[in-house]
Amino acid sequence: MYEDIFSGHRRNRPKQYPIVEGTNGTVLEVYGEDFVGAIVGFERTYDGVFVRLEDRYGRRRLFKTMNGAFLHEGRRVSVQRPVKKAAPQRSNSGSRKVKNLEAKVAAPSRIWVEGIHDAAIVEQVWGHDLRVEGVVVEYLEGLDNLEERLKEFRPGPGRRVGVLADHLVEGSKESRLTDSVGEHVMVTGHPFIDIWAAVKPEKLGIRAWPEVPKGEDWKSGVCRRLGWSDPKEGWHRVSSAVSSFRDLDPTLIGAVERLVDFVTNPEVKKEDLR
Repeated sequence: MYEDIFSGHRRNRPKQYPIVEGTNGTVLEVYGEDFVGAIVGFERTYDGVFVRLEDRYGRRRLFKTMNGAFLHEGRRVSVQRPVKKAAPQRSNSGSRKVKNLEAKVAAPSRIWVEGIHDAAIVEQVWGHDLRVEGVVVEYLEGLDNLEERLKEFRPGPGRRVGVLADHLVEGSKESRLTDSVGEHVMVTGHPFIDIWAAVKPEKLGIRAWPEVPKGEDWKSGVCRRLGWSDPKEGWHRVSSAVSSFRDLDPTLIGAVERLVDFVTNPEVKKEDLR
């Protein structure tokens, strides 16, 4: 039987003790010292990481977090600072962001909006969600074109249309245009005359959106009253103020969320979303 010729030269590795994540309130006994306390925090210094313990008399002491320096529930352990878990990334709409999103073939269902500004704001806030589902947003250039577009599109099972309307209040022209659209079409919207006004005014540094008399072009009237040169500058200001759902009025948020649910879930009925 041969002896290991290196046996006298190997260093014995120090024993590794189980690691306890040091959440506040965890009770530890300091190994080799008569001190028992609950964790109340950690502190990093030039000499390493220390854990702060508080005993039942309210006395607090710092101890270095060395290997096997503590006893926890009768066993010798090491303690480490809790590992911060990264919060899940959120899209602008507040939903969980899907990483490494690949382009999808467009779904048969669609979301229609009245104008290009409506489409741009929906894209800014809900674009990620819609790409996950493969839903395309198209604009109608006004609700007056709705009936003709629906005849061309021919909605049906698995081929739904969600329509986002401005100024959708009872008795308005918009509400009359959207009556009797069929079970595969859902029209919802916000009460504002234009989607600009669905952006919270404080996000643009104004107290409130100005009142514009009926018959006057609303966007031009708003720009005159706010000192903006023209609707082009106005749109730049409005668009720049929107980065997430938090910048929008809840009526618009609710309307878009209902439309997304309607066009992506064929089992959901319109009545369930109102």
